[in-house]
Parts: sequence; C-alpha cells; structure tokens
Amino acid sequence: MPGTPREPRSGRPTLRDVAEKAEVSAMTASRALRDDPRVLPATRDRVRAAAAALGYRPNELARRLRLGRGTGLVGLVVTNLANPFYSRLALGLDSVLGPDGLKTVIGNTGQDPEAERELVADLVGRRVDGIVAVPAGDDQGHLAAAAADGVPVVLASRPPRGFAADCVLVDDYGGARAATARLIARGHRRIGFLGSPPAVYTGTERLRGYRAALSAASLCPDARHIRQGQTQPHEAERAAAGLLALPDPPTALFCSNNRNTIGAFRAVRAARADVALAGFDDFELADALGLPLTLVTYDSDELGRTAGRLLLDRIRERGTAGDAGAAGAGARRAVLATELVEYGG
Repeated sequence: MPGTPREPRSGRPTLRDVAEKAEVSAMTASRALRDDPRVLPATRDRVRAAAAALGYRPNELARRLRLGRGTGLVGLVVTNLANPFYSRLALGLDSVLGPDGLKTVIGNTGQDPEAERELVADLVGRRVDGIVAVPAGDDQGHLAAAAADGVPVVLASRPPRGFAADCVLVDDYGGARAATARLIARGHRRIGFLGSPPAVYTGTERLRGYRAALSAASLCPDARHIRQGQTQPHEAERAAAGLLALPDPPTALFCSNNRNTIGAFRAVRAARADVALAGFDDFELADALGLPLTLVTYDSDELGRTAGRLLLDRIRERGTAGDAGAAGAGARRAVLATELVEYGG
C-alpha cells in the first residue's frame, strides 16, 4: 500500500530502514539518534522507538571515519598471551582507554618477530588510533614505520630501538639485583639463573642485575649455572632439572619471569631438593608453594595504565595538531619501581 513503511531488508538494519519505519528522512533519523536539538522531541522519540524495534545499531566505525576521528580502536601487541602478566597489562590499558571511547584489540606474536611485523602492518592497515607494543626483538623497524605514518606508538616493558617513542618500563636491573643480593645475604654462593631468550630486553636486564649482585659480593658468575631461552614452564622445568643434576648444583635459583619460576618450582619439587627460589613477577598461589620464595613484584596493571595515558596524550596531540610526527616528539620514558615479597616455606 502506498505510504506504508516497508519491512527492513534482510540482514543488519540500516539507518534508512529506521527512517522509513519512523516516516522521516534519513537525515532527520541521523540527527534524532545523535540528540540534535533541531529535532522535535516527538520525532526523536519516534525514531528511537523505530531503531529499538528494528534492533538498529549505528555503524560507529563509519561515523568516526566520516568525522575524521579514526576507528576508535587501539592495538595491543604482546609476546605470550599464556603469561598472566599480559592480561593484567591489558586490563590496565583498557581501564584508561575505555572511558575515552577506545577499544583494545589484542594480538599475540609468540615471540616471533615476523609475526609481529605482520600484526603491526595489519593494525596499521585497519587504521587503528594507536599501538601499544611489547616488542619481540631488537628489530623494531616496523614499529618505526607505523610511527612515521602517523600512528602513535607506545612501547611497554622494552624500550624503543632505532626510533623515538614513548615507553613504560619496569626496573628490571634493580629488581633482579635486589633479589639476588637477598639470596646471597642468606648464605647462598652458587645461584643459578633461568631466563628468557637473550634477545628479550627484560631477560637481558635481569641477567645483568643478577651478575651485578654476584660481583658486588665478590662472587664470580658461573656460565654453567645460567640457562636462557625458556618461554614456557615445561622448558624452565627441564632447564632447572639440568642445573640440579650438576655435580655441584646451585643451592638457589633466580628466575627472570613467572613462567621460569613455575617451571623451576616443579623441578625442585620433583628432585626433592633443598633449593631456595627467587623470581621476577608475582603470580597466583605463589604463597602456597610451600618453599622459601622471594619475588620481585610491581604493579603490572599500572604498567598498562601508564602506557594508556601516554598513548592518549599522543592521540590527542595528533587530533589537535594533525602532526604525523607528533608521536616521536619529546619521547617520554616512565620506569615502575619494584619491591621484594617473601613467601615462607
């Protein structure tokens, strides 16, 4: 019948469907859904009722792009989603970005630099408003390219290499040195080290802190007691078992992250060895392991929150100045302090 609103097309309802159901123009429907004061209250209510009846949801992405406001998405690039550290980082980041209308898209690289390059390229291609990245290695050319293209980039846990960018770090060196010194103060002289791959900045800094504590106590670091390259607990368990099987094994182990600490605990328990543990990063049930444990702790949520604040500043600067190079101008660095927590056996 002429003049009767037709049923919406199959699939997702559009703004035109809402306009026809409410018997207004598409422009009026758009203004009504944006609370434009030029729309009469009765018309606005009719448009809203039509939208609710049809299950209409506005295409926020298209709207933002049309207004030159970006996509409302921020990419978070991490190396190992199995590590609870990254969930805390993501929660901290999202708590800052969410109130500003930004959504976090998480991508996992598995410590693979090539996967990281592809992921960053994909995020840039999807026109994200910014990227927070935990780089897998020293080659950060793809992140530098993203920043040069006008995408604000903030690095978390690891500093930028070869380009200027904001970053938020943990006092890896100081925390590792303090934990190793604590083991030495308790009488340990043979202290093993379990760490992530040598290319990982945090592992390298924590190894440097471990060595510094030994040197300060006039102890010579023994290469036989150092194992690097473990990213999963089962790998750390195997490495720790190898250390405990040495003719003159370590009496204590320092682990550069929570994955290595968990693996080391399993090896110590299996060997029924009287070995003290110290590690970087707290984790759930650490207080229930039943052996002496010293952990270097920090607020991983705050790491994400700080990265989020740095990124928001850059996004706003870009929106105000329209300067593609603003992300690297006056690059800032924040460092989170650490503290030691003791769990008794």
